[in-house]
Amino acid sequence: MPSPDRRRLVPRTDAILAHPAIAEAERALGRALVKSVIGAAQDKARAGEIEPGAVTEYVIATLPATASGLRPVINATGVLVHTNLGRAPLSGAALDAVAAAGRATDVEFDLETGRRARRGRGALAALAEAVPAAGGVHVVNNNAAALLLVALALAAGREIVLSRGEMVEIGDGFRIPELLESTGARLREVGTTNRTTLNDYADAIGPETAFVLKVHPSNFRVTGFTAGAGVTELAGLGAPLVVDIGSGLLTPHRLLPDEPDATSVLEAGADLVTASGDKLLGGPQAGLLLGRAELVERLRRHPSARALRVDKLTLAALEATLRGPRPPVARTLELDQEALRPRAERLVAEIPEATVADCVAEVGGGGAPGVTLPSVAVSLPASWAARLRTGDPAVVGRVERGRCLLDLRTVDPREDESLLRAMRRCSS
Repeated sequence: MPSPDRRRLVPRTDAILAHPAIAEAERALGRALVKSVIGAAQDKARAGEIEPGAVTEYVIATLPATASGLRPVINATGVLVHTNLGRAPLSGAALDAVAAAGRATDVEFDLETGRRARRGRGALAALAEAVPAAGGVHVVNNNAAALLLVALALAAGREIVLSRGEMVEIGDGFRIPELLESTGARLREVGTTNRTTLNDYADAIGPETAFVLKVHPSNFRVTGFTAGAGVTELAGLGAPLVVDIGSGLLTPHRLLPDEPDATSVLEAGADLVTASGDKLLGGPQAGLLLGRAELVERLRRHPSARALRVDKLTLAALEATLRGPRPPVARTLELDQEALRPRAERLVAEIPEATVADCVAEVGGGGAPGVTLPSVAVSLPASWAARLRTGDPAVVGRVERGRCLLDLRTVDPREDESLLRAMRRCSS
């Protein structure tokens, strides 16, 4: 008697959906997503890649944890603020605040009066408290949007004076000059790539000047025969001064003496400061605007401000970052190298192919270029890099000198057990 067609042995979709674990997953993930996973498993069984009797177990094993396609990743790259991995990891307080804000909230409502209230007033108050030197504060959806809003509100049809050495390109090919010119502003370039003096700025200022812009070249350094004008000098020229500090550092940091911070820049005489919320501040993606109250109010009332505003989840995360415990980026930045070594030694003790290696981490995210952070890594065969990336959990390290390095400076200690399981799978 001929053996039955294996395709006839593949369980039906309704039978798989009836399994208690899969029915529970359907309630959490939605029917369409669960059915797509079932369909993929059935196709594998028909193709002979898995046994028909193993389809249900395969579905249970491959169902995602959430309905989002984003996969959690263990960042073992040694880049604290990794743009491709979502930049700053949020603190527990910020994550809790986001979860709470997912329900109905008083984001734009006064519970006492029953009337409309200032949107995101809690986050704005926290930002103002963090930078007392700012007369006014506002939040938009990223730093590029902050700079865009400044140009739209203050410089449409007028000139922005900018050093040639600060006409930078940011992520994914976006260039600051093109961003500014898209608003209808004209750029008045001064100086050269490596040297721009105070006189260069002074000679360019005239009746058409909307403001002088100073941009921190956050993802590169120009060294050697260089010259530039400082904030204090530029503030004395009489034209409004806007400073894009980039990284989101609000106050000076002892490990980053060359990184501009909002407080120092405002105290030096800047009229407006723009910054990121998801870099050294360690919060959600956001563009921060701080400075003279009347200028910030002009920005807030500009028609484009609504198109650039942030949602309630961002506002909740930002406030919790500012008011809550120090976020992961701040803690990771200040880790002592020797505090990482015992963790590395414990991990390599269980993996024959692993060794402990000293290495160097970096800030990343366009912040503190040239600053290196002594670190410790688990060193593995280079061939493991792809297997770790595609495993569960996904682990992203870096390949350096023929070895895959898992830099522990950027791995939360609570992730060590998951990291160890991932390495065991590669070792077995």
